Amino acid sequence: MPQQTSPLAGLPMRLFVRLELGEGLAIGPGKANLLQGIRETGSIAAAARRMGMSYKRAWLLVEGLNAAFKAPLVTATRGGPGAGGARLTAEGEAVLAAYRALQRDATRAAEPHARMIARLAHLAPARS
Repeated sequence: MPQQTSPLAGLPMRLFVRLELGEGLAIGPGKANLLQGIRETGSIAAAARRMGMSYKRAWLLVEGLNAAFKAPLVTATRGGPGAGGARLTAEGEAVLAAYRALQRDATRAAEPHARMIARLAHLAPARS
């Protein structure tokens, strides 16, 4: 899943946005990527594997997200190979869309400030 990048003097700019609301709710790139992975794969386990994360860690993150919102963001059904699965609820789709919009807007807003910082910095070319 792509990071939010923007060309900046030939270098990519990466901005990591983490939104914290109160004590029990934080969402950042990792949780958003997990939600996106669940949407794309239909599986918590497959989304976790794509991210190099254990299934247990992914499941705990999903449980935490579901508990932090008025309605669950992910529904899962049990099953073994070929059975079961997971999907985003309407609320999960809405939260993911809002977070991705926040990332885009924050990146756009940060670009002029990043250009100023880049002008004052010793920058090395990005490694591929």
